[in-house]
Amino acid sequence: MPAGRTGQASAVSTIIALVLLGAVLGFAVARPRGLPEAVAAVPAALLCVACRLVSAREALDEVRALLPTVLFLAAVLVLAHLAEVHGVFGWAGAAVARFGQGRPKRLLTAVFAAAAVTTAVLSLDATVVLLTPVVLTVAARAGVRPRPHVYACTHLANSASLLLPVSNLTNLLAFAASGLSFAGFAALMAAPWLMVVVAEYLVFRFFFARDLHGRAEPPAAPGPAPRYALTVLAATLAGFAALQPLGVEPAWVATAGAVALAAPLARRLRVGTLVTEANPMFCAFVLGLGVVVLAVRDNGLGDWIDGLVPRHADLLGLLVVAGLAAVLANLLNNLPATLVLLPAASHSPGLLLAVLIGVNVGPNLTYAGSLATLLWRRILHARDAAPRTAEFLSLGVATVPLCLVAAVVTLWAGLRISGHAA
Repeated sequence: MPAGRTGQASAVSTIIALVLLGAVLGFAVARPRGLPEAVAAVPAALLCVACRLVSAREALDEVRALLPTVLFLAAVLVLAHLAEVHGVFGWAGAAVARFGQGRPKRLLTAVFAAAAVTTAVLSLDATVVLLTPVVLTVAARAGVRPRPHVYACTHLANSASLLLPVSNLTNLLAFAASGLSFAGFAALMAAPWLMVVVAEYLVFRFFFARDLHGRAEPPAAPGPAPRYALTVLAATLAGFAALQPLGVEPAWVATAGAVALAAPLARRLRVGTLVTEANPMFCAFVLGLGVVVLAVRDNGLGDWIDGLVPRHADLLGLLVVAGLAAVLANLLNNLPATLVLLPAASHSPGLLLAVLIGVNVGPNLTYAGSLATLLWRRILHARDAAPRTAEFLSLGVATVPLCLVAAVVTLWAGLRISGHAA
């Protein structure tokens, strides 16, 4: 085939792949008639194969590569649901309210702590879906303005997911390619995670200063802690760290934790409910999206991205990668941004971790940055507490650049100390 025709065919393939990706993401954002995201993603993936943007074998290989991560996602969603049934989130909300003592500033501190821990241990979905409604209720009962506390849930659902491989789907994808152990990943990301949480907190105290004045009546003391459920969650977290070096997939550990939580509830649990909580349609969306993103990478975008990603994990390289990841997260959403960037950064654990800083912190800039933020927005709309777009964007501008720089500089220092700076 003449070079001109080859170039035209390549350009057409690139355009088709980008149009399909745009359609999938647009559908995921709008969700017309409440239809699940997979309704667009799975047909788009099949079209990629039918149009020969990727081969059937490449598509299957991509699905196989993503499957362990997707199975973990399903297991941890069930784990979080069962924790809620055991009363973990109700108890946490009561503890937060008790610590707040009717003082907005103390309540914000407690919400930050609860959201950061929930995100790190049970993933960002638990913070958005389960903790946000609890925090909204706690603020209403305390008689304080809910905005700072509710915004904290979505910001920390994204930015506080830096700590562990299991905190975010993006982390699991990068973790599989990094060559790091579970403990090694956590050790490198602990300081950046702490810096981001502290930076967010300081900005929130300034940004919402007017909402953090006044005092209400302190709430009653929380009831007894759900000790069994908390023990199972702690054991599950320990299992992630202890069993990963032995080759045990996180999905199996999360499943074991879910089984342990389900056992005392066996008489009143329904299998259908657990299947629904595993959200199989969202899992299918992730797999379909992976194939579509593969088509985009293989038909032009991959070479362009590869040219932008630095080769070395020095401070400038880390800053560039994190910034690029943040921009792509807000243009494409953080999950496809991760899938696009991983192959280009896979030669360096430091660059992979910088990608995670970008795709986890960056989404706080716009609603479209992550599916978790979009879900948080829907939850507030359903409760007549819709966020104001201008305020959301202003808060993002105030937090994201600061948190990106703080996290990257801290990561750079940690890489140099640990010997992973190559």
